[in-house]
Amino acid sequence: MRSHYCGDIRQGHIDENVTLCGWVDRRRDHGGVIFIDLRDREGIVQVVFDPDGGEFFELADTVRGEYVLQVTGKVRARDTATVNASMATGEIEVFGTELKILNASETPPFQLDDHIQVGEEVRLKYRYLDLRRKEMQSSLQLRAKISSQVRQSLESQGFLDIETPILTRATPEGARDYLVPSRTHEGKFFALPQSPQLFKQLLMVSGFDRYYQIARCFRDEDLRADRQPEFTQIDIEASFVEEQQVMDVAETMVSDLFSKVLNVDLGKFPHMTYAEAMDRYGSDKPDLRVPLELVEIGDLMKGVEFKVFSGPANDPKGRIAAMLVAGGNEKMSRKQIDNYTKFVGIYGAKGLAYIKCNDIADLEEGLQSPIVKFIPVTVRATLIERMGAQNGDLIFFGADTIKVVNESLGALRCKLGEDLDLYTSKWAPLWVIDFPMFETDDKGGLTAIHHPFTAPSVGVDELLKDPEESLSRAYDMVLNGTELGGGSIRIHDQGMQKAVFKVLGISDEEAQEKFGFLLDALKFGAPPHGGVAFGLDRIVMLMTEMESIRDVIAFPKTQSAQCLVTDAPGSVDAKQLKELHLRLRAPLAPSTDKPAES
Repeated sequence: MRSHYCGDIRQGHIDENVTLCGWVDRRRDHGGVIFIDLRDREGIVQVVFDPDGGEFFELADTVRGEYVLQVTGKVRARDTATVNASMATGEIEVFGTELKILNASETPPFQLDDHIQVGEEVRLKYRYLDLRRKEMQSSLQLRAKISSQVRQSLESQGFLDIETPILTRATPEGARDYLVPSRTHEGKFFALPQSPQLFKQLLMVSGFDRYYQIARCFRDEDLRADRQPEFTQIDIEASFVEEQQVMDVAETMVSDLFSKVLNVDLGKFPHMTYAEAMDRYGSDKPDLRVPLELVEIGDLMKGVEFKVFSGPANDPKGRIAAMLVAGGNEKMSRKQIDNYTKFVGIYGAKGLAYIKCNDIADLEEGLQSPIVKFIPVTVRATLIERMGAQNGDLIFFGADTIKVVNESLGALRCKLGEDLDLYTSKWAPLWVIDFPMFETDDKGGLTAIHHPFTAPSVGVDELLKDPEESLSRAYDMVLNGTELGGGSIRIHDQGMQKAVFKVLGISDEEAQEKFGFLLDALKFGAPPHGGVAFGLDRIVMLMTEMESIRDVIAFPKTQSAQCLVTDAPGSVDAKQLKELHLRLRAPLAPSTDKPAES
């Protein structure tokens, strides 16, 4: 129906006859000449109809915004005075000779431009209209380029694209499963996969030593800006590899993405241990664009009278850390400091102590703070030296449990970086390595930090003797404070896998019930293997500089996991429930079918 996309017409097409199809972005009537800006996925071109066009001119006079048109005409150069430098097609226009209205349109519920002011709920309800906007079209086009480049990069490194099942069985991976009732197996359920983890390990046992998949995954969890109940994962696994080899594959893939899609050189990715990241930045995904760091000062505060400091300093589970903001005295008012105090309260901090360094040569009068009187002069001197403070600097303090201090100061560090524009670069990648195997859960038991199939860096005896001190062979890729992906070397030995299950409190019977197929596979010559998985949505969000992954997904869910376009999830009738051997406790929606029998 068309010969060209609207946004592709250029000076090289002058004097050519073209046929275009698209939507009316804008219609203008200037002194009897009608101008129509016609839009498709590639851009906008101006079409002109004059009274000599007869019936087509009269038809053009009837069109309105978002009408769907087919236009035939001749490309011509615009007059110098009317060239639009802000448009890719601004040097030409199409003189319309034929026009066909393919479909009319009602007035949209909101303006389809880049200055949209309507709420997100309305945008998601009419998502098919929202996706017509240039910003959204550009995001999804870039997403398609990213997916294509991922495939090219991995396939050039010898990886095979292999699909794994969507209907599988429930496995504990840290979030609730979406369950699918079976019609043919009464009382039993499939689960939608949280990841292809176990199947890709089985593929390694099968001898497919380099696998990848751009896979749909599902997690029934509370949502945030970077979370969705269904999301897309770049899944990678390889056999006969060590950690560095997997990281090299992933680093090559991500570097290729940024180089070929954004023309950005990320450079070499530094490596940092989990312990160092938590100590210096209070986070296992530090934003290295921000130069601020946490400095341990607990040893200085053990003997001070100020119990807010001396308490955590003498508690093995406590921490006192300081963070220096160069020139902070001038950059922050008392009101701003009060706002930051409220901010750290979100993370459990009971307050935010600070010292303003007015004159570091005068330790009696040159330091301004409500707490400075509780700190001996000798301690003040050591503190100033350790922090490298200068006149005009401001020092923030965190004193509480290790968890509260790390989370509150780590978050404050990132907020200060954004608020004060402290970024030293646009992109800052790194690998975080040497994670602990386990962490303590709310009930005092141990849970896997990554997943229970991650290999430890110690043997079985050492793992069972001191699991809390055992490190894993895991690694996370971080970019600008966002975890892009994570992975590990997997357990390929049945004995080690059983030992990890034992540490996690999973009995032999439960392990056999839930993971028997994996344990059986490990008996038949499972090779050493490892992999990594990336959130495609997060990568696209970062590369498009969007604030939410909802803006880079065609039809996302809301914060309450609803699809407003289709009004899903929805009710089902009694007949369907009966076929699935299910009954609802709540009353069913009205239905013409007979109620389900018990």
